[in-house]
Amino acid sequence: MDVRVEWKGGLRFEGVGPSGHTVVMDASTESGGQDTGPRPTEMVLFGLGGCTGIDVAILLQKMRQQVSGIALRISAQRADKDPRRFTDIHITYEISGTDLDEAKVQRAVSLSAEKYCSVLHSLNANITTSYEIAEGPGVGGA
Repeated sequence: MDVRVEWKGGLRFEGVGPSGHTVVMDASTESGGQDTGPRPTEMVLFGLGGCTGIDVAILLQKMRQQVSGIALRISAQRADKDPRRFTDIHITYEISGTDLDEAKVQRAVSLSAEKYCSVLHSLNANITTSYEIAEGPGVGGA
């Protein structure tokens, strides 16, 4: 996969990938940026959430679960010294739907974390997961 990231002045960069979609990244005003987009570190966590969220959605659909919403809360800690990499990341999956089978939800989360999520497996951090199940409609549903 090849992407292009181009400087747009100040501390703003725009990236475009094979999909053709463009993303903007910028630094905070405190760091000298103009705050016109998320930080690159936020983009890493967004990518992690999107990757594992897609996995879980596909797996639960294949398991014939009646999912009405999937949301992920991701909490990350960074090292105190440069390069300030992510050291610990916890992902909480909030799954809502009708008559969800907890064993299937747990299996979908485990399969994503252990086998499928390429972003998760690309990170050098201690990554843990948990899940919460709610009956009924939820946020982030299809």
